[in-house]
Amino acid sequence: MKWNFLMLIGLLALSQSCAVQPKEPFGQTRHPQAPDYSQLSSWAAHPAKNDPADSVSTMLPQKDRVYEMREQIDVFFLHPTTYTGKRGHELWNGPVDDPDLNKRTDEGTILYQASIFNGVGQVYAPRYRQAHLECYFTDDKKSAKAAFDLAYQDVKAAFSYYLEHYNNGRPILLASHSQGTTHAKQLMKEFFDGQPLQQQLVAAYIVGIPVKKDEFESISYCQNSSDTQCFVSWRSYKKGKYPDYHEKDNNVLAVNPLNWTTSNDYIPKSENDGGILLDFDEILPNLAGAQVHDGLLWLEKPKFPGSFLYWAPNYHAGDFNLYYLDVRRNTAERARQYLKTISTAP
Repeated sequence: MKWNFLMLIGLLALSQSCAVQPKEPFGQTRHPQAPDYSQLSSWAAHPAKNDPADSVSTMLPQKDRVYEMREQIDVFFLHPTTYTGKRGHELWNGPVDDPDLNKRTDEGTILYQASIFNGVGQVYAPRYRQAHLECYFTDDKKSAKAAFDLAYQDVKAAFSYYLEHYNNGRPILLASHSQGTTHAKQLMKEFFDGQPLQQQLVAAYIVGIPVKKDEFESISYCQNSSDTQCFVSWRSYKKGKYPDYHEKDNNVLAVNPLNWTTSNDYIPKSENDGGILLDFDEILPNLAGAQVHDGLLWLEKPKFPGSFLYWAPNYHAGDFNLYYLDVRRNTAERARQYLKTISTAP
């Protein structure tokens, strides 16, 4: 069965209702074997293999298919949680050699999210021992932290291997969603923030998890569509709705993917270049508007085939996909600006 966007947007709500955390604390359970990043099997996406991140929608306009700087830039993508439900629930972290789990990852987030960035750079997306979705909700915070730490251990190892063996000094565009962003924040603090590698950062699209405006000491959030060496983030909800844990007037960043600013102006759906939802080969223009409000991105309920089945006000799984073409075009704009800047630097 092929995973499509309707499955993706239902994943969060469904998995919260059926997710079962391990019966024993983290320290009393076995853990999957660590991935070996010298092996292509440990990568969900890699330039040396054919994978769903290489996919291009047949309906994508020709100008958006391949950009001239693709060979000049690398994309490092950290996928969201796909380890959910009861299967393997005795483990706090998902095995990287589980074929069913990998199929869910590859046919879901790698196809529908990582492919956004394939025009601007070569995509690297490591498999990692991701923490179970329930780690975000369990009362066993100690075990949850340990599971996230184990997952980040893999992410760090993958990025270190990538830097040593693949990067060769090329600019890096970092992209992540949900649990991927949980780890991307730490990765940026360790490898980019105030470090020499910060100069190689084109931009970071770290979406789906709260990111503070002052999350980093030396890296600022993007102020407009062409800023570089900065980061953007947002979390999508139905207009008028808040997550249960939301605190108004907080310091959480929300950048509007329709105008790439933090202004509170409502940008109508007529300005949305197109999303990709049920059918990867169908671009849906004017899918959703967007408005920044108290650290959230508010939008009206998008209409698409089967949308009547989706009742939740949380559009988390669609953070990228509702604005697929807008994000894709913006990566090109920032990449061109970055390459122009470094070419004229003294």
